[in-house]
This record gives sequence, structure tokens and C-alpha cells, in this order.
Amino acid sequence: MPRISVLPRGALSIEGDAVDLGALPHRIHDPVDYWAARTPHAPALVDATIGTLTYAALREAVAATAVILAQASVRAGDRVLIVNENSAATVAALFATSQLDAWAVLVNARLARVEIDRIRQHARPKAIVFTHEVSQEAAAHATHHGATAGATTTAGSIRIVGGLQSEAEPVAASGESQVAAVIYTSGTTGSPKGVMLTHRSLLFSAAASGRLRRIVSEDSVIQLLPISHVFGLASVLLCVIIAGARVLLVPRFDPAQLADALQSGITILQGVPAMYAKLLEHLESTGRALVAPCLRYLSAGGSPLDIDWKRSIERRLGLPLNNGYGLTETSSAVALTRVEAPRDDDSVGLPLPGVEVRFVGTDGLDVADGQIGEGLVRGPDVMRGYYRDETATRAALSDDGWFRTGDLGYRGADGHLFIVGRLKELIIRSGFNVYPAEVETALNSHPDVVQSAVIGRKAGGNEEVVAFVESKPGSVLQPSSLHDHVRERLAAYKCPQHIFMLEKLPASPTGKILKAPLAPLAEELIVK
Repeated sequence: MPRISVLPRGALSIEGDAVDLGALPHRIHDPVDYWAARTPHAPALVDATIGTLTYAALREAVAATAVILAQASVRAGDRVLIVNENSAATVAALFATSQLDAWAVLVNARLARVEIDRIRQHARPKAIVFTHEVSQEAAAHATHHGATAGATTTAGSIRIVGGLQSEAEPVAASGESQVAAVIYTSGTTGSPKGVMLTHRSLLFSAAASGRLRRIVSEDSVIQLLPISHVFGLASVLLCVIIAGARVLLVPRFDPAQLADALQSGITILQGVPAMYAKLLEHLESTGRALVAPCLRYLSAGGSPLDIDWKRSIERRLGLPLNNGYGLTETSSAVALTRVEAPRDDDSVGLPLPGVEVRFVGTDGLDVADGQIGEGLVRGPDVMRGYYRDETATRAALSDDGWFRTGDLGYRGADGHLFIVGRLKELIIRSGFNVYPAEVETALNSHPDVVQSAVIGRKAGGNEEVVAFVESKPGSVLQPSSLHDHVRERLAAYKCPQHIFMLEKLPASPTGKILKAPLAPLAEELIVK
């Protein structure tokens, strides 16, 4: 099979599905330099605040931002905390950090003050950058951290505090070892872990997934997913830059603005399932006809894809909705469905070429195809480890490179992968395994349900199934109707013992449902 080859300074030509690791760029900013030299006037970024930046202008903004960071005492091996929302300034700061061989610690500005304080304390950055121009939250954080000085480039304005007490990490010439970015996981234990992603792991993931999505320089891609999230960083932004295409930067998701963008020429749309659900809700509530004359590719990832949502979206947009699976620790993509082979199920597709996936039982041995086990991943997309946490790294990574995902799934007879839930979210009801994703699929199939979240609750030596449901605006949907609806679709032991209606489910900046706040809420509501 032909391989992806690299042109000088980092552009990847499309010649096949596999990625030649030796031909990958050395650093994540290299493709910017390549396209600035080859197609300097081609649009790279579209930002509502500053307009359009060409590849030549983006290269200039990266160089200018690198000077600003150097003046803030940033050197190779230092960490640069970038408190951001999607913007040209964020992109320039990311690539400028790479240019200096420093580490970009990407943090969404919508995190609470205490969360960012905790990350700052752990990452020990030399400098902190705030994209205050596009984010009130970033401006507030800048004030809290004493970043009064501002700096402006053609990518926009930032506020920065530098010269902080920090020790540089060793620098490696190889992109395989040198860390490009640290992304902190949301943390099910309450202590987020800093995932160290190397230049090679990010570039491999972006190049391979971009190849499978057939992204080319003529494409116009909308960046709904935060760059501070690995999905938005690798599978959207870096994919686009490697291809020399154009990215429309959206600081905050709004379904009406998305509909407008689709009408204006977007060719590729990637998002989490909740974004598609919100788009459908907007179209139905407003009676708006969706016009997307150039749209050619849709994909979802970041959380389980409900099959009824998938079919509704496909009917409305007239295109197959591709699915995928990845984690922060795997630089985003592990598996993707293939453009040339659309599926009418909830498979996450085949592994990326060069990535291995196994499913193992509690004994650590591989399970047979069709049987559920914990997913293990090995390949060039796997993280280097958790920053300053050797214990967690050893628990997650085996000596021979297998990463324990904590996700439950199985391999189908045709080799396609299916993810059924999180190992820690598995509910054991009267000795039977209940997978929250399966119950959520049944709930979401009700026409008045926007989305749902299912958790387990310890009760009398057993576990109860508890569901939280967000219904469509104006709906009079009652839990009793949902109980009846689910009983027709699930075995009795899988049916929720409690269903609670919420106006909005708690969600992360990407739109992914957050289940951690639901456990104490369940206790409060059930006790009442």
C-alpha cells in the first residue's frame, strides 16, 4: 500500500492510508512554515476578531509571538500555560511555543479559577498566556494571575505574565521524545493528570486521521471543538494545517452560527454528538431549512454516538455521519470509520494504520471477538506519560507500550471496533452487567429527548440505575412516559430505577456530558 510521504518542511502528500513515521515533520509548527513558503497567500485561519490570516501571515504571527515569549524568559524545555478559547492568538501561541521547543500547556478559559490554579501549581510554567480578546473568562483569569501587560501581533492581542519560577525539562532533538503539549484530563478522581503528548504522537494522529478523512488544501473546516481539547487540537487544527487547508475558528459553540457557517461554504464538520443534537434541536424549534452546499464530510467523536441521533442527522444533512474513538492519552484518534464504507451502526471503525488495539478480560488475557473486555492501545499516538506522576504512568502504560484505556468494548467479526462504556462506569445490577451507553441509547430514542446520562448508585448491597434526561424545549415529557418507553427496549434489570428531568445536563466546554456532578445530585433527589 502506498505511504504518506512528506514534502520539504512538513507537508504530507496523499498517496495512501499508512503514515511513514520517519517522514513526519520534526515539530508541530513545521507545516506552517512549509505552506507559508509554498502557498503564502492561501487562507489559513479565519477569526471573527481579526479576519483572515494567510499562511504567510500566520508564520509571521508565530515568529512575533515567539519573540514575545522569549522576552517573557521562555526557553526550550519550559512550560507555557495557554489559557484560551479558539482564536488566531491561541494558534500563534501554540506554534510559537513549539518553535522555542517549550511545552504548550493548553487550558480552556472556561475552567474555574481553582481548576486553573491547580494546573498552574502542578505544571510550574515559566509564562502564562491569556487570549483575553476573545474570552471574558480569559481576561478575568489574566487579572487574577497578575497579567497586566499586553502584546499584539497580526494574530490578535494576548496578555502574558512571564519570568515565573520554573525549571526547564530536558530537550530532545527527536520529535518522538520531545513533548509538544500537555493536556490535563478532567480527572475522575478529582486530581487531573497532565498528559504529555510528543510532536510525533500529535503529528502522527493528525496526519493519519486527516488522511482517512481525505482532507486536502481546498477544504474549509470549522473548529467548533476547543483547541485545548485533544480532539480539537489534533483531529481538527493540526489536520487542517498539515493539509494546508483553511480553518474557521469558533470560540463558542452556537447552533445558529453553525447553521450559518454551513451555508457559507464549510466542507468538513467534526464535533461531539451533543453538538449535532443541539443543531437538530435548533433546526426543529425554528423550522429552519439547513443549507450546506459544500459540506462533504461529517464525523462525531469524544463521547458515545447514539444510533438514532446518527440516523436523524444523516437524514437532515444528507450525508453519512462517520464515527471515531480516541482519548487524550492517544493524541486523539485510535479508530475511525472509513469514508468509502459508511456504516449504519455505532461502530467506531477500524484502528488507524499503525495502531494496535486489544480487548482483555479481568485476567489480562485477550477475549474472543464479540466478547466485551477492556481496550488496550499501542502505537505512535500513545502519550509519553503523565507529567510528574510516575505512579499513574506505570499503572496506565505497560513495559511493552500498551496503554490501558479504561474503556469497555469489543471487536466485531469484520474487525470493526465497538465501545460500550467506561470500566469504572459499569453498573452491576443484581449480578448482571449494565452498560450506561446502552440505557442512554434507549432513552435518547424517545422523540422528546435531547440527551441523557446514566450512572450507577449503591443501594442495599446492590446498584441502582439512575438516569438524568434533558428534554426538548416546550416538551411536557414525564419520567413515567420514559419508564414505559425504556421497558419496551431493554431487559428489566437494565431499566432505570430513577429518572430525573433536568433543563440542562452538566457539560464540558466540548459539549461532553459530565457525570461527576450527577452522583451527589442523585443522592439529594432520591433522599427527598
